[in-house]
Amino acid sequence: MRITLIVVLGLGLILSSFRQGTSVESKAQIKTFAYTANATVRTDTTKMDPETGLIVDENLYMVKAQCTGCHSTKLISANHFTRDGWKQKIRWMQANHNLWELGETEKQVLDYLEKNYAPVQVVSRRAPLKDIKWYDLKLK
Repeated sequence: MRITLIVVLGLGLILSSFRQGTSVESKAQIKTFAYTANATVRTDTTKMDPETGLIVDENLYMVKAQCTGCHSTKLISANHFTRDGWKQKIRWMQANHNLWELGETEKQVLDYLEKNYAPVQVVSRRAPLKDIKWYDLKLK
């Protein structure tokens, strides 16, 4: 009885977090729950900036200052690149979209992006089977 009650309450809490009235911060926290980056597991306790939906970090202010003048933060959170990949994106924006030279702030921006929006490895299938011993199926 006690275990059933705990399971039912736990499911109720989980399901209630997915209702339509969920706040932007809660939705962002739920989204980051499934991500892993740099062998760090993101949990539902990851602090999200309510204004931008980005992960709160000491370098978030610099990312907001350098990036949000031209595009939505959803463009950042939807992508996951290595540090070099983020640097290439910055160079592409500088070459094609008149992004200014970031100067000394580029390190802070790249540190933030590498730490919080690095590639994620999602395992959705089991590893292939090895050393399978097949047998003949004999029909009657």
